[in-house]
Amino acid sequence: MGLIDSHTHLECFVRRGELPAALARARTADIEALITVGTASDDWDGYQSLAREHPGLIYYTAGLHPCSVEQNWAEELSGLESFWTGGGARPVALGECGLDRFHLPQDDADQAAQLMDWQKAAFAQQLQLAKALECPIVVHSRGAFDACVELIDQSGVAWERVVFHCFAEGPAEMTVLRERGGFGSFTGILTYKNAQSVRDAAMVQGLDRFMVETDAPYLTPVPHRGKPNEPAYVRHTADYAAEMFGVSYAELAEVTTRNARRFYGLD
Repeated sequence: MGLIDSHTHLECFVRRGELPAALARARTADIEALITVGTASDDWDGYQSLAREHPGLIYYTAGLHPCSVEQNWAEELSGLESFWTGGGARPVALGECGLDRFHLPQDDADQAAQLMDWQKAAFAQQLQLAKALECPIVVHSRGAFDACVELIDQSGVAWERVVFHCFAEGPAEMTVLRERGGFGSFTGILTYKNAQSVRDAAMVQGLDRFMVETDAPYLTPVPHRGKPNEPAYVRHTADYAAEMFGVSYAELAEVTTRNARRFYGLD
C-alpha cells in the first residue's frame, strides 16, 4: 500500500507546466493518491477538472482560506455548495477554512479586527455548510486554535469529520482535539529539529489516527528543507514518522492511507 498526500496545492505546478513531472515523481516515491486543497473560488473549477482527468489519483476539496477572506467573502462563498450539488466530480471535503491571526496586519489594529471578524463569519458559514452536507472539513488554524475549537463546538459539526491540517500545536492542544474526536494531520514540520512539541502532539494522537501531508509547495521536510515542496516529499515525512513511532514504513503507509481513505471517503 502506498501513501496518500492528504493536503497539497497543485495550482502552482499547473501554472508552471510542471504537474506531469511532479505526478511522475510522486508515483516513484510510492504516492498512490493526493488531495489538492482549494483556498478560493479561483481554484475550485481547476481542481475539479484535475480530479476528473485523474480519477483515483487526484481528489480535491473546495473552501475559502482565511487569508483569502475579504469584504466580499459572502459573495465568494455563494457558489461553493454547487460543487457538491451541481454534478461533476464532487469535493472530498470542505476547506481549507478557519482562522489565521499570523497574517493579519501588524500596524493597523482596526483593519486586523475587521479582517478577523470576516474570517470568523466566513468560517462559521462554511461550518454550517459542512454540517448540512455531512462532509469532512479541513481546518486551517494559525495563532487561533482556541477560537477555532470554540466555533466548531458552537456549529454542531461532528468532530469526527474535522481535521486540523498542518498540525503545529503541542500535546495540550492535541489532547483537546482527540478528546472531541477530531484529527490532526502532519507536514514536514515533524522532521524539523526545533519541532519537538509537534512530535509530542503526534505521539499523543497516536499512530492509529495519524495522517501525513506535504502542504506543498510549503513546509518542505528534511532533507530538502529550504527548497520548494512537492507531493513526492511526503515520503520523507512518512519515513521519519515510521521511525518515530517505531514501526516499519510499510505499516506506517498502511495505517495512514487507511485513515485518509476513511476520513475523506475515498474509493
